[in-house]
Amino acid sequence: MSEKIQLYDRKSKSVITETVMGNGALRFAYNTLLGNCLSGLLFNTSGLSRLLGKYYDSKFSRKDIKKLASIPGCLAEEAEFAPDHYQSFNDFFTRRLKTGARPFSAEPQVMCSPADGRLFVYENLTPNSAVPVKGAKRTLADLCCQLALPETLAVAVVRLAPVDYHRFHFPCDCVQHELPMVVNGKYHSVNPIAFKRYPDVYTENTRQITELESELFGKLIYIEVGAFGVGSIIRTSNAGSHLKMDEKGYFKFGGSTVILIFDNSKVKFDTDLLENSEKGYETIIRCGEQIATRS
Repeated sequence: MSEKIQLYDRKSKSVITETVMGNGALRFAYNTLLGNCLSGLLFNTSGLSRLLGKYYDSKFSRKDIKKLASIPGCLAEEAEFAPDHYQSFNDFFTRRLKTGARPFSAEPQVMCSPADGRLFVYENLTPNSAVPVKGAKRTLADLCCQLALPETLAVAVVRLAPVDYHRFHFPCDCVQHELPMVVNGKYHSVNPIAFKRYPDVYTENTRQITELESELFGKLIYIEVGAFGVGSIIRTSNAGSHLKMDEKGYFKFGGSTVILIFDNSKVKFDTDLLENSEKGYETIIRCGEQIATRS
């Protein structure tokens, strides 16, 4: 029997089952002997992900848009244009949304979600805490490539599924002093199916790490994690000052993750998010929704 991924829907206040695009392929790759034997070819280099990326950038992939748009949660009606306007699958996958589709609070003390996705939050961690996945051995310091971190940390992990809006944004007013650090690595899936076999996915995968400074929230580490099928992490912003919900970049096709790391003393996560995370449920979140306030 296939395992179901259960999520907490903040809007309906109920537990739902996630519809996973490519579920069969994921289970083959991570739960079968042949899949495990091929794991080096599939996940250890960018070759296959880049080939997939080229296909999804081509006009031949246009026929796949309809399939994605029909999956529950895709919300194609929010896109800037109708699905048949887009010239390739990645063109639709990286779509912008209609004006006002992601409202957010302008209050400076409100921290917003940087992306659509499924959210876990954690508080009172340290740089030596294992990356917050059951069974992980690598630490938050490893994830951040030994950047200086506060003694006590709060962490938000937003997992983007293929159905989600795949542009990511700045969660608060902030200043970025330097361009992101690019860390080359593997291309494992970020789906929970993959984590059961490779719990150190976040620290092993390709990622980009940006240090931000916020007047209210202090130092913030912003990490974009690439994954299997992700042709590229595209940066659309530069160093300098950024307003809350300014676009930072986008992922091309594939499931991906955005991780935010804060000084625990400056951030108070919303109670429902903490409770859901403690129960083991990711919370479905939309870009711009409140996830925390200034502590």
